[in-house]
Amino acid sequence: MCELLGMSANVPTDICFSFTGFLHRGGGTGPHRDGWGIAFYEEGGYRDFRDPHPSVRSPIARLICDYPIKSHIVISHIRQANVGQVRLANTHPFVREMWGQPWCYAHNGQLAGWQSLPLTFYRPVGDTDSEHAFCWLLGELRQRFPERPESAEQREGLWRLLHQLCERLRGLGVFNLLLADGDYLYTFCSTKLAHITRRAPFGRASLSDAELTVNFAEHTTTHDIVSVIATEPLTDNEAWERMVPGELLVWRDGQICARFGSHQASA
Repeated sequence: MCELLGMSANVPTDICFSFTGFLHRGGGTGPHRDGWGIAFYEEGGYRDFRDPHPSVRSPIARLICDYPIKSHIVISHIRQANVGQVRLANTHPFVREMWGQPWCYAHNGQLAGWQSLPLTFYRPVGDTDSEHAFCWLLGELRQRFPERPESAEQREGLWRLLHQLCERLRGLGVFNLLLADGDYLYTFCSTKLAHITRRAPFGRASLSDAELTVNFAEHTTTHDIVSVIATEPLTDNEAWERMVPGELLVWRDGQICARFGSHQASA
């Protein structure tokens, strides 16, 4: 299985600490040798880096660790290939435009019968179940909402539809998801995702996969709120919260602004 890493923050924040531990799982402490990628939303723009080689030995990954890009939303993925060849076109995260915004997506898991999902507006570039599911999901959202939802009621309708679509994909297999539109980060748990929110008073954190400890109090202000989401907790001295299977969380500025589950929803 692949692994996911996401971040939502209320101030531009670099993800170097978490990414340092995460990249070691790409061929170092983990078996995910088949590529990696990371995407950043920053100041109304978007950029990503993808590499079909193991992240633990990737010069591009080392660049990211040494180059503290500050962002409100980050999505990263390390791949263990199940469907599709090991090549750049099959390397997450994937991105498509909708309503004039870049939508970024990464998936952990494997789906059965994904070829039968009907595609409308979007088409895959590669040949993975993940990208096909992304094109289907975004096409379904666009059909129901041809224009960007502006009101709170419309946004909640979009989120409820997204949860329903994720549940349908979960019915095809394992579908853990990170999705972002530049304003919100969406996380859906099929089997496992964990998250932690750091805010004042900040303390020390130690990575599980690398010998690195940081005192966040030295790098933050009392107003900062930073949440990190990962397939497995990245630190060994903090209390991470695990998501419930079938749960969709909507994040903005480091905090959960809506939560949808299999039997209930709140916003």
